[in-house]
Amino acid sequence: MAVKKLRPTTPGQRFKFASTFEEITTSKPEKSLLATKSKSGGRNNSGKMTMRYIGGGHKQKYRIIDFKREKSGIPARVASIEYDPNRSARIALLVYADGEKRYIIAPNGLAVDQTVVSGTGVEPEVGNAMLLSEVPLGTIIHNIELRPGQGGKMARSAGSYAQLVAREEKYVVIKLPSGETRMILTTCMATIGAVSNSDHMLERSGKAGKSRWLGRRPRVRGVVMNPVDHPMGGGEGRSSGGHPRSRKGLPSKGYKTRSPKKQSSKYIIERRKK
Repeated sequence: MAVKKLRPTTPGQRFKFASTFEEITTSKPEKSLLATKSKSGGRNNSGKMTMRYIGGGHKQKYRIIDFKREKSGIPARVASIEYDPNRSARIALLVYADGEKRYIIAPNGLAVDQTVVSGTGVEPEVGNAMLLSEVPLGTIIHNIELRPGQGGKMARSAGSYAQLVAREEKYVVIKLPSGETRMILTTCMATIGAVSNSDHMLERSGKAGKSRWLGRRPRVRGVVMNPVDHPMGGGEGRSSGGHPRSRKGLPSKGYKTRSPKKQSSKYIIERRKK
């Protein structure tokens, strides 16, 4: 996992930092684990634009990822490490002892022909999935469930990880990538290790066209709109805009919108870092 700086042969290449893709072992995905992925262009079922700045982009197939890891006690061999256009992390193709194939998010350090397993009584090694009740204190984990059997929801993007810091009766205390510390039930699953492709944060697209390939259209600033369209719009000449706020009028820059009566607040020990 590394990035390379390209020679400035074109204006778009000049500022580009691209991945070397050295950890990827195959260029063809497993056909049985692909699904079609249609584009909405930001329109709903009646054709009305409901999300701005979405549209275009390269055609992609979705890779069906096993976030639940419910094949308990069956060892699986890592057949390949692959690129996934739908996420920043790399994915790994597992071939189970019973012949079934599944994709998982590839942890950092996972290699081809390595064996991984999930379930109870499993060793806390990279790529193994286990209950939080069995994970040793201080272990780096990712793909963490929030509710038992739901499938991994937290710490799934490239380079991210959480740390198990304490155990209290039926809960464990986990420090999340955001800096938030919260309690999760010990019956939830998590995978050992950090997510692969940690150099993703060092990549630079180099040109506006790369965003268009990803299906992202240009975002219009509120300050250049008319007053009818945005609270910061209008004014004579180039106006600075006043207090920064969203299109709906809510102040940005630290205004708290979380409900004070939210049910999950009792599980959050420390809020995220700014």
